[in-house]
Amino acid sequence: MDITIHQGWVPGAIGDIAALHARHYAESHGFDAFFEAKVARELGEFLLRLDPARDLFRCAVAGGRVLGSIALDCGEDPASAHLRWFVLDASLRGRGLGRRWLEEAIAQARRAGAPQVHLWTLAGLDAAGHLYEQAGFSLVEEIKAEQWGRRVTERRLVMPLGRAGR
Repeated sequence: MDITIHQGWVPGAIGDIAALHARHYAESHGFDAFFEAKVARELGEFLLRLDPARDLFRCAVAGGRVLGSIALDCGEDPASAHLRWFVLDASLRGRGLGRRWLEEAIAQARRAGAPQVHLWTLAGLDAAGHLYEQAGFSLVEEIKAEQWGRRVTERRLVMPLGRAGR
């Protein structure tokens, strides 16, 4: 499969990324249209304010469709860069792309001077949890929530980056 990596928005990115998330989380956690709409809305808002000097957005395209993405939002909170919309279609998993993207995002957070990177994930996503742990993220908060239409355990992971320029 011929994959092209883009460093910004491409036509269809918002819809394809929302669909990837919707399919994955409907299967793994039973999420519904509320989740897909929230992903599309928040991703669209991020892409409209994306600052390439500070933020990061990558998407993998094959066959005219976006099959993976990652974003680092450094504009949301000056105290922490937010890793978001990190998803890969099953056909792209196991190739090292996710690990490389995660390393890129962490490097971008350091360049942007963020004191830490954080993300929210869910219990039961063991492969993702292992990747985050290997990269240096630690669990700092775990909450039971029902915002997605069913009760899930949300996990906040953080990676301290130390002082800027380090």
